[in-house]
Amino acid sequence: MTLLHAVAGTAAREVPAPPPARAALRLALLGVQHRRGLWLAGATGVLAFVALLSVSLGVGSLGPARLLWAAWAALTGTFTGTPAAQPISATEWAVLADLRLPRTVMAIVCGAGLSMAGVAMQGITRNPLVSPYTLGISPAAAFGASLAILFGWAQWPLWGPYLTVAAAFSTAMLCAVVVLGLATLRGVNAVVLVLAGVGLTYLFGALTASVQFVASDQQLAAIVHWTFGTLNGRTWAEVAVAGGVWLLCLPVLLAHASAMNAFAGGGDDVAASLGFAVGRTRALITLAAVLSAAAIVAFTGVIGFVGLVAPHIARLTIGGDHRWLLPFSAVSGALLVLVADLIGRLAFAPVVVPVGIVVAFVGVPLFLHLLLTRRHEMGST
Repeated sequence: MTLLHAVAGTAAREVPAPPPARAALRLALLGVQHRRGLWLAGATGVLAFVALLSVSLGVGSLGPARLLWAAWAALTGTFTGTPAAQPISATEWAVLADLRLPRTVMAIVCGAGLSMAGVAMQGITRNPLVSPYTLGISPAAAFGASLAILFGWAQWPLWGPYLTVAAAFSTAMLCAVVVLGLATLRGVNAVVLVLAGVGLTYLFGALTASVQFVASDQQLAAIVHWTFGTLNGRTWAEVAVAGGVWLLCLPVLLAHASAMNAFAGGGDDVAASLGFAVGRTRALITLAAVLSAAAIVAFTGVIGFVGLVAPHIARLTIGGDHRWLLPFSAVSGALLVLVADLIGRLAFAPVVVPVGIVVAFVGVPLFLHLLLTRRHEMGST
């Protein structure tokens, strides 16, 4: 009798849910997707508004209304062939086009790229402390830039800034190759990946400190300023390179969102059981994440906080589904950097505080608030 009851119970459990239950489940899932869509649309709208403020405000304020009027005048003049009267002067237009717009776009690219890289690395390693900084990418870039400054490459006419960026990018990619190589020796194991990154973080930090020890006062000031992380003096060419690399890596990360869900939800075993090639998938996601992060850090300097905390802010807000988490983290990271840069430009004007410093002061209170108010969700992830 017991055996018959057990068989009957098993058969009962295998009976599909009745249509009303399936309909209710489908309706609940649609509701969740709808709320996530509203969150993403709302955050994107806030990002657009803050970007408008970033372009408008500064030592010489243009004002959002005048800026929108100028954009409308330029747009209507282009279509009608009769340029309308511009509400801003030629000097203001030069400041807008050559200084504020590249700075604002670079802030968006920086925040979005670093945040998405952090989400990807945290997902495939199942470690909430992983970021481009803790994997050694940012410290390696700082070491390359410090070498360029120490040897005087940064002072070369015309090519100086590009040599600094090239040195920072080269050492960052060297760190990425070492991390991937060490992890591949153990089958691209997540634990090895994290430990290798932590070890290289300390190594490149020590190498940068050694360069600072032998540098002159002027060189030391330049190295320290670079490691603060700044958006000052960004040009359209730099925005094009950093943004282009990020846009090339973006489809790779979005296409592997389901794989990140598998890694984050159950680790290598679950990912393999679902048909993902664990080693190859992890290596591809890691390569896309570190490539975009290295291209951004090479131009902006060390902004280590964004890639670590912005993903958690997004996760606590919208949930852990990487199909939504990746785009929402991009928006939240861009918003975090934009707000920090705006505060750094206006709080002590005309002195500009580097964004790498301000972003921690802005992000930490927000992160702690979310962590304390939604700590139960954080503990269950």
